[in-house]
Amino acid sequence: MPQVSFNELTTKVSAGSDLASFPTDTVPALAACPEHAALIFAAKQRSLDKPLILMAATIKDLLDYVRGTEAERYQWESVANQYFPGALTLVLPASDRVPSIMHSHDPTTIGVRVPNHAIAQAILARTGALATTSANLSGQPPLQTMTDIEAQFPTVLTLTSQDTQQIIGTQNPIAASGIPSTVIRWRDTGWEILRQGAIDLYGSRHKD
Repeated sequence: MPQVSFNELTTKVSAGSDLASFPTDTVPALAACPEHAALIFAAKQRSLDKPLILMAATIKDLLDYVRGTEAERYQWESVANQYFPGALTLVLPASDRVPSIMHSHDPTTIGVRVPNHAIAQAILARTGALATTSANLSGQPPLQTMTDIEAQFPTVLTLTSQDTQQIIGTQNPIAASGIPSTVIRWRDTGWEILRQGAIDLYGSRHKD
């Protein structure tokens, strides 16, 4: 796996020429700019009927990708303000800005998330929203370490250890849980849980 500088990784991913992998607060992500999400499907050998999610550094970076009434947006942002950044994915009505390849199974919705991890946050703050999924071949468990990802995806870009340390600095970064995010979908009457993951609707973290 090519290890590159922060500037090179964010520039190439933003240009659509490369895939990147970076840690998050759940499991490591594979990421591409939304218009080049086909790179993810090819790398993972993933069926096009399985959706990707949009990940960004802030909820504001995601609002152009969803559509709803003022009242709905108020409810969505209320939940986002409570749980973001964090291990919760909101499935919301999609705007026409979302490339169809990201959600061909259901073009009316898109999953969005803001991860609680310094490296992911730094990358996403530079690139804007990215199409993401877990780093693994389709049907296999999510890979948990960069060593395993390097072996599985030798052409995917990751940060050098020097750049990683510069981003983290003296922070004590939140450790990845290894548990996928909880997924909830907006319905007219409220939220529907599609997948119980690292957090629940009351904000408590999953405990093994």
